[in-house]
Amino acid sequence: MELKGLSVAVTGGASGLGLATARRVLATGGNVTLIDLPGSNGEEIAKELGDGAVFAPGDVTDSEQFAAALDVAHERGGLRGVVHCAGAGRKMRVLDKEGKAGSLEDFEFVIRLNLIGSFNALRLGAERMAELDLIEDERGAVVMTASVAAFEGQIGQINYSASKAGIVGMTIVAARDLASKGIRVNTIAPGIMDTPLLARLRDDVRKSLEATVPNPSRLGRPDEFGRLATDILENGYLNGETIRLDGAIRMAPR
Repeated sequence: MELKGLSVAVTGGASGLGLATARRVLATGGNVTLIDLPGSNGEEIAKELGDGAVFAPGDVTDSEQFAAALDVAHERGGLRGVVHCAGAGRKMRVLDKEGKAGSLEDFEFVIRLNLIGSFNALRLGAERMAELDLIEDERGAVVMTASVAAFEGQIGQINYSASKAGIVGMTIVAARDLASKGIRVNTIAPGIMDTPLLARLRDDVRKSLEATVPNPSRLGRPDEFGRLATDILENGYLNGETIRLDGAIRMAPR
């Protein structure tokens, strides 16, 4: 499914991995709808990207608001691709330093944002794709974002790792479930990526992180994520897969 002339929605599209993916969609000739929080700078970013980009405010945990944002993409010739990058972490442990139970609120917050938000992207995106005619035996594709923490979560990531492992678990099930509709589902599990959050770190901390990556020994580039995401959208035989994008890193306990 070549993306040229097709409509793709990218959540978290105003920054980081989402913005890099949006740039790649535009480079393929596709149209991109940036979906990000209402308070983001998505409108400004869309204008900078040019005519092929628009901004639609939407919180992925708010089903009605998010559905309305996806409708913006769907009205641009039919929604053919969703790349779901929106998500976050909140550090917590099973027991705190005093031995008291970790915060259920912090656990629920991350599960709701990362896992339920991903299911919203999956179900609401697929609902719109299912209305469309087939192109090369498919109607569309969804790319979700997990993390290497789904496999080797570190201490303090109990909520984040659980949410990302849930995304990995959904991938093959969703791909099988949506096969009859001609909709593919895949997931990218990035390692340590050079996002705006990591850009705030001191140089020595960044170098320490880079040293943990076997090859290439550096942080991942957002464009590498965006390139993989668009390749997945265009490769019609790639389905039900979680792909690690991590330079062969395996995270240590801390």
